[in-house]
Amino acid sequence: MTEWKARRFWKAAAVEPAGEGWQVTLDGRPVRTPGKLSLILPTRALADAIAAEWDAQSEAIDPNAMPLTRAANSAIEKVAPQFQAVADMLGDYGGTDLLSYRATHPPALAARQAAGWDPLLDWADATMGARLAVTQGVIPIPQDAAALARLRTRLDALDPWELTALHDLVTLPGSLVLGLAVFDGRLSADEAHALSRIDEDHQAEAWGRDDEAEAAAAARLEALRSSERLLALLRDRGADRTPDRHPDDPADRTDA
Repeated sequence: MTEWKARRFWKAAAVEPAGEGWQVTLDGRPVRTPGKLSLILPTRALADAIAAEWDAQSEAIDPNAMPLTRAANSAIEKVAPQFQAVADMLGDYGGTDLLSYRATHPPALAARQAAGWDPLLDWADATMGARLAVTQGVIPIPQDAAALARLRTRLDALDPWELTALHDLVTLPGSLVLGLAVFDGRLSADEAHALSRIDEDHQAEAWGRDDEAEAAAAARLEALRSSERLLALLRDRGADRTPDRHPDDPADRTDA
């Protein structure tokens, strides 16, 4: 039986101001979330990018080709109403952070982990006062409660959109430190992905690469890149001037 797919029903997507944000419209009708909530975007840059996702759809709508739209839906329907629960979940990654667990052998792998991960643990300590302990093996070790609290405090300072962007940056590599490093611009998404795969790459170099595993890794990398792009669009305020206001409008001027 052929799976039914939603079909494109609009001719053009556009962006319009809506309150303190922006909305995407399809032939003049505002896009809503799956739960029928208003899809109000915080920046014009993000709204433009989401409109481009809708415009790029062909006859059959492919939700997998609309990562920003899906992220916006999650921010509004899931993250905003349960912010503390999501922040708690991400904060828990600090207690079992990937960067804290090192191989005992072979020595070459342990050296690669130290070279790649130690600078990030040093960065977390220097910038957030959060020194995580390191161990060999996979047996969980307790982390300093004060360090974990400082990492968790960082999450409370975010808004639901930023927390949505941070979600995949933390959960996919399994590291709160790596996620915050991308969030703060210390790493790119590609660099964080490579650092999270030191073990896998070492094994692949020794025993050969598996096509299925490589495909899964590529999908994770694309998700990380999408989160990184979402962050950039949230921070891009250059196009947020109301479209119908001329740059020389007196309302835009600040008297000396």
